[in-house]
Amino acid sequence: MTMRRHRRLAATLTALVALTAAAGCSSKAKTDDSGGQGADGVRTGRGVDDKTIRLGVLTDMTGVYATLGKSVTQAQHLYVKQMNAAGGVCGRTVELTVRDHGYDPQKALAAYTELEPEVLGFPQFIGSPFVAAVKQRVDGQDKGLVLPQAWSASLLGSEHIRVIGSTYDIETINAVDFLLKEKGLKKGDRLGHVYFEGDYGENALKGSTYAAGKAGLTVVEQKIKPTDNDMSAQVAALKQAGVKAIVISAGPRQAASLVGVAAAVKLTVPVIGNNSAFAPQLLATQAGPALERMYHVATPSLPIGADTPVARKLVADYRAAYPGDALDNGVVAGWSAAQVFGEALKKACAAKDLTREGVGRALLTLDSHDAGFGMTHDFSDPEAPSSRQSAIIRPDKSVPGGARVARGPQVSDAAEAFTPGG
Repeated sequence: MTMRRHRRLAATLTALVALTAAAGCSSKAKTDDSGGQGADGVRTGRGVDDKTIRLGVLTDMTGVYATLGKSVTQAQHLYVKQMNAAGGVCGRTVELTVRDHGYDPQKALAAYTELEPEVLGFPQFIGSPFVAAVKQRVDGQDKGLVLPQAWSASLLGSEHIRVIGSTYDIETINAVDFLLKEKGLKKGDRLGHVYFEGDYGENALKGSTYAAGKAGLTVVEQKIKPTDNDMSAQVAALKQAGVKAIVISAGPRQAASLVGVAAAVKLTVPVIGNNSAFAPQLLATQAGPALERMYHVATPSLPIGADTPVARKLVADYRAAYPGDALDNGVVAGWSAAQVFGEALKKACAAKDLTREGVGRALLTLDSHDAGFGMTHDFSDPEAPSSRQSAIIRPDKSVPGGARVARGPQVSDAAEAFTPGG
């Protein structure tokens, strides 16, 4: 994407935020979060009454992340159903209101504006650019907890928007470390990087550029749009450049095309993606064999097929609830985010404060949260991601969820020393 087009997208998002903020202000006049008190002595505000806690879900079920969005959302419905069966929170039933924005900026911002006055917070908001677009509004006036399915470092520094796991820059540094230590990449080599325009891809590029500088590599960049599905041109350019490995910071479709085309033209180099760049459904496509041979993915947790008690139970529960749907790591991401929000709700209940401010304060006390997928998360510092570790997984159609662990959770020396967003 040209710089001119990038500026147009930024200007469009800015204009949309201004419009939605104006609409949101008029709504808030009717739904002041002044912290009333329920019959049980618990302070309440927007999205909470004596019977119900309402949460919003802003997902993508029809756009570039449709497969993952469906899994994330269904996993959150499952978590909430089980929480309510166990008595809810403070004697209240938790409800999810879902909006599909299709990875469209106008729809995403309109959906946020619609739901924000009516809900306590958001255990899901897919799309780094869209979350970043409302960040100033969330911090300045809304102050509802948002747990994005997005890992851009631009989202750090907010007490209300909290990244679960390592940011894309740190995750990419860990991915390059894997290529260096286990896939033969060495000083002097060229490293290809195919990435989405916008927050996600450009934050990941900061990571690959930093890691390359530390290791003596040269990064060969290929910027793409979310609507670009055929990676033939990018593969041709990377082959001509003589790259020895490739990082892809895009969606599952782009990753499958990249690996499939690379295999077809004999560019048989290791390829590693960020956590958003894989869906096991791709293993049933023509690119499946190449993905199993050439592809790895860096993720902020162990995969759904991991051999842990929590993973095994989640697999069984999800299959029972959605017997016709495939397992993927969106199930882990959705469940983990709902669990984090749920733990904050429980702590806020114990403090008798279910206002937005009360839930935000409660999250700050979760400094060693273990979701059961290999990593401990610390939410006490809004300036930092909850973890710097990344697991490396490899596509494998014989494993539940279509991926097995290639390297357990680790943080590389380079990632440990890196300042996110720097």
